[in-house]
Amino acid sequence: MPFWSLWNLSFGFFGVQIAYALQSANISRIFRTLGADPHDLSFFWILPPLMGILVQPIVGTLSDKTWCRFGRRIPYLFVGAAVAVAVMCLLPNAGSFGMAVSTALVFGLIALMLLDTSINMAMQPFKMLVGDMVNEEQKAKAYSIQSFLCNAGSVVGFVFPFFFTWIGLANEAERGVVPPSVVWSFYIGAAILILCVLYTTLKVKEWPPQEYAAYNGISENPESAEPSKSSEPSEKSSANWFVLLRNAPATFWKVGVVQFFCWAAFLYMWTYVTDAVSETVWGTTDAGTKAYQDAGNWTGVLYAIQAMGSVAWAMVLPRFSNMKLAYAVSLVLGGLGFALIPFIPNQYGQIVPFLLIGCAWAAMLAMPFTFVTNALEGYGHMGAYLGLFNGTICLPQIVAALCGGTLFTLVGGHQSSMMIVAGVLLCVGAAFVSGIRAKR
Repeated sequence: MPFWSLWNLSFGFFGVQIAYALQSANISRIFRTLGADPHDLSFFWILPPLMGILVQPIVGTLSDKTWCRFGRRIPYLFVGAAVAVAVMCLLPNAGSFGMAVSTALVFGLIALMLLDTSINMAMQPFKMLVGDMVNEEQKAKAYSIQSFLCNAGSVVGFVFPFFFTWIGLANEAERGVVPPSVVWSFYIGAAILILCVLYTTLKVKEWPPQEYAAYNGISENPESAEPSKSSEPSEKSSANWFVLLRNAPATFWKVGVVQFFCWAAFLYMWTYVTDAVSETVWGTTDAGTKAYQDAGNWTGVLYAIQAMGSVAWAMVLPRFSNMKLAYAVSLVLGGLGFALIPFIPNQYGQIVPFLLIGCAWAAMLAMPFTFVTNALEGYGHMGAYLGLFNGTICLPQIVAALCGGTLFTLVGGHQSSMMIVAGVLLCVGAAFVSGIRAKR
């Protein structure tokens, strides 16, 4: 496929990632502002991966069976984006309706659940479009383009609160209320999201069943998707998730082990890094202070720097002749970045560890799907498998969120110490990369 066709397949991901960046960078800040206790903070992060593990396999399986005038994956993409836009206008206002702290937290939780459900519904089809329409030789390039757009969207979403503060919106509000700089970031992010998704839906024409079947070497019936040249058992043609998992290639599971440690590490970053930066650089974790809100804005800038580092590293990854080496090196660099955060009390010095973290993030976005989609050649049910593979992203976060309060207590109740925990987890993940069998 020509470059711009690959670009159009993933362009809507730019808008989706703005929404995801706003969520990941500001959820802990919003809930801390609403009055959440730091020891309970990780529990608020159970909902996003829980929604992902429920929604994405369903979207994958249903879209495998969907053929309509609007396409196969695109209808799910559009509906998810439309719901996300509505919820993005509600979530940051959780503290503005005069509710008690506990009620505001519950309202925020429900809004977060709906937001992450819709973002997952919008996000997964982009990965499936690449799996459907891009050949094996171009998949690494296609997912790298997706990684580039993903991180470019992240830069925009991460810097929004800092930018809106810079142009004059207030970065402070009464205790328990989210500042206008954050609220308007969500409003503008929602508008960009729907425009980007509309662009992809207008520019991308998915193949009809006959062309899809011919290109992918499967039967024309999208529900069966049985490989036309395969000696594998016929039960592989079933869409039953347990059967699909039993027949999944070994690479599916080995990459999943690496994913477990990587996504647990990043869950702890999203949960604790705002407080960690505030504690290390500004010397406070009191969410009601101006210093804490300034730290929240600067954390968004650091996230943007991480994303820019990811953009640069995503261009380097295809140049490695050994994909496993590229994956492992990236994760080790990210682990080093996490471990450095508590030891750099200068806000500008924090740029270095976040650039290193960006290397790991770029690899996590591109490499696992390259390994897995290559290994799934001829298996059929690409959407269902990628939906199930999302479990290797969501389950680690759920486990990490459940264990977060205990670990937080064990490391002395210091958010900065949780960054060292995250660094160790990434390095363990890098060690397990050696067990992956790469298929070219």
